Amino acid sequence: MVVNMSIDEKDIEYRKKVVQEYKPDVERLIRYLPWLEEKSGSTASETYTGSGIAEHSIAFPVYDSTLLSFVREVQQTNLLDRNYRYIYSRNRIVTHQDELRAISHSDITRMDVLKGILSKYVMGGMTKGRMWSEAVRNRIFLNVVKKMKDNLEFWDRPMGN
Repeated sequence: MVVNMSIDEKDIEYRKKVVQEYKPDVERLIRYLPWLEEKSGSTASETYTGSGIAEHSIAFPVYDSTLLSFVREVQQTNLLDRNYRYIYSRNRIVTHQDELRAISHSDITRMDVLKGILSKYVMGGMTKGRMWSEAVRNRIFLNVVKKMKDNLEFWDRPMGN
């Protein structure tokens, strides 16, 4: 038996599938929105220089515990894409402004772009310490999570904060 679905029905089914796929993970992250909003524009880490470490070793960053919890939470979701570089090249995302523009223009059909941008900063921060703080300061984490939440709420019911 062949079921003929109109383009609109297929589109609605696709959007429902995206909501089901992303909603549990995004719900885990929205509790960090107030903290991300509060920390936007400021740094979420400090450089440890105590005990004369600068004389004998290199200084290292000490991260805000909430930032570390956020990163760990993201790592436990399906929102990380190891191939985020392809998202960047395919969408011609090069600068910070390109990232912000891509975030603001991403609807529910472009959740992969949001996932790619989030992945760049979470995974990049594992080797380049400044990236997590940069993502907080430049509102990358905040804007990505907010946009994911807004996209899902548009096609589903509101999520708790």
